[in-house]
Amino acid sequence: MTDPHWLTASEASRAFAAKTLSPVELVRHLLKRTEALDPKLNAYIRLDAEGALDAAHTAEKEIGRGRIRGPLHGVPVGVKDIFDVATLPTTCHSKVLIDHIAKTDAVSIQKLRQAGAVIMGKTATHEFALGGPSFDLPFPPARNPWNPDHHPGGSSSGSGAGVCAGLFPVALGSDTGGSVRNPASACGIVGHKPTYGLVSRRGVFPLSFTLDHVGPLTRTVADAALMLDAIAGHDPEDPGSTATQARHFGRLLDRGVRDLRIGFVRHFHETDMPAHPEVTAGLEEVSRVLQAEGAEVRTVKLPSLDEFRGINRVILSSEAWSIHAPWLRERPGDYGQLCRQRLLPGAFISAGEYIGAQRRRLQLIAAVEDVLRDVDVLLCASSMDPSSRLDDEPETSRTYPRQARAPFNVTGHPALAMMAGLSSGGLPVSVQFVGRYFDDATVLRVAAAFERATPWHKKHPPIG
Repeated sequence: MTDPHWLTASEASRAFAAKTLSPVELVRHLLKRTEALDPKLNAYIRLDAEGALDAAHTAEKEIGRGRIRGPLHGVPVGVKDIFDVATLPTTCHSKVLIDHIAKTDAVSIQKLRQAGAVIMGKTATHEFALGGPSFDLPFPPARNPWNPDHHPGGSSSGSGAGVCAGLFPVALGSDTGGSVRNPASACGIVGHKPTYGLVSRRGVFPLSFTLDHVGPLTRTVADAALMLDAIAGHDPEDPGSTATQARHFGRLLDRGVRDLRIGFVRHFHETDMPAHPEVTAGLEEVSRVLQAEGAEVRTVKLPSLDEFRGINRVILSSEAWSIHAPWLRERPGDYGQLCRQRLLPGAFISAGEYIGAQRRRLQLIAAVEDVLRDVDVLLCASSMDPSSRLDDEPETSRTYPRQARAPFNVTGHPALAMMAGLSSGGLPVSVQFVGRYFDDATVLRVAAAFERATPWHKKHPPIG
């Protein structure tokens, strides 16, 4: 059998059913692996070993009685530390909330528990999902399993690092400007930002009310579909939640891409923000593979990457300031330097500028919608560079914003990032697929076809 720590959620579920592995055995194995590896990676803020073992024992007993809640029954999950998990701290990686204990579960956690999942603990993030990677916070920043001297992306950094390193098969993250897809890109895993409104954000500490999304990080596309099946659904108490018939997100995974039309947004990485040559080569190879699989790939044009990013920045800064202003006035020293620097510009954005950004946002949405009338899915860059060294602050500051993820927080379209190859330095390079509203199933379909046709999902970091 595959080493237990490299089992996908789907494989673990099948092993439980076949009685070749039990949830308790898997959790114990992962706890031992965490003890050995996490001192090098800092993926966890809070490991809940006792709670995980209790939940695994419950799942095992239910399996023995023939009660299987679903394909995530007994499957371990890591949770970004901006999600409330009852009785555990929700610190947001910040001194500001260092003593905050959650009283109830976030809706997404409730749904995972209903599906039988085992919550392993809380994972590292950037401070309030914004300020990082930083060394002046109560907890150290997470590190990249492919090379622990490099960052793992963020802000769902511990979730990405933990999935990549085999500390848990799947995890939850949040995505406001790319924070699920950045760790997926840096760590060579799958990160899916669902359609805006598809997954409830209630019980998740907000960064930007109109840009925030909740999504899964996994090692395979099939597991991303399983996670989305578990956490999607209308929540009338989340103002951004949408009632939709979208469900069964893995139903198209085996269909392939024959006769699908793929729109390649080349100008993002060729002219708007020229990418590292190895990223460019990886994207061209993705295009070639999809064409070989039967898709039609054509070049398409969207508004400039700079315009999308500018609108994202105005909206995010304004809404984040509205959340953090009282604490920033009363206890600014409790924030890390990076988070404080990134929050303060919101104080100087006028109401007129915010409203103007929201109006231009509607025009950008219309432009993307217009292109998606002629193609089924967009193909574009995610990160423009492989991950930089954590100790190289100038290079991290230069490369971290070099990305094409923010446009789809502005528009709310579903977007998935995944591994497209390895750089000459042994670090992942990535690709992003984007689809129509609530057609997450087709985005997953294209990603699954690329995954089947390439070896990258079978590659693991050389960490043990």
